[in-house]
Amino acid sequence: MSAIYTSRTNQKLNFARLHLEQLKQAEEGAGWSKHALVESFNESVLFHLTGAYKSYLKELCELYRLDPEAVVSFDDLQIQLENQGVEAPEVKELALLRKGDSWLSQLKLAYRACWMAESREQSGARASQSEIHVVQVNPDYADEGQVIEQLAQWLNDFRSLVERQRETMKEW
Repeated sequence: MSAIYTSRTNQKLNFARLHLEQLKQAEEGAGWSKHALVESFNESVLFHLTGAYKSYLKELCELYRLDPEAVVSFDDLQIQLENQGVEAPEVKELALLRKGDSWLSQLKLAYRACWMAESREQSGARASQSEIHVVQVNPDYADEGQVIEQLAQWLNDFRSLVERQRETMKEW
């Protein structure tokens, strides 16, 4: 069995860690571009964590001898497992984490927020069609420290999950 997705998951987790370190440095800065840097690194940490999650789904596919190339989402993985009649405790745990107020569901919501556009229409006047407006993941700069702590916690939670599940997978 290839370990390409295991390596990719590790790589994406490492990228998230590196960008989190850069985010912390940017938050401590005082330059004119501080908030742009903070927002940029904030989103890059989310992108890398989401990339690690998607790679981990493919890693699970490899483990259960499924087709990783056919998996773009969690639902794709579940469908493949059901079609093969395979039960995967790792996938059941991920299914639980995707619901409610878990770190994984919060991570997925924050990632989706990176892609949402915001209307700038004010008092009936239309905004220029040439302007690009996006929703900031962290529009209130006063709580940047809390956002950084939350991202660090999500990274730690995800790393712990992957390490624990990999150890369990080695046992059989």
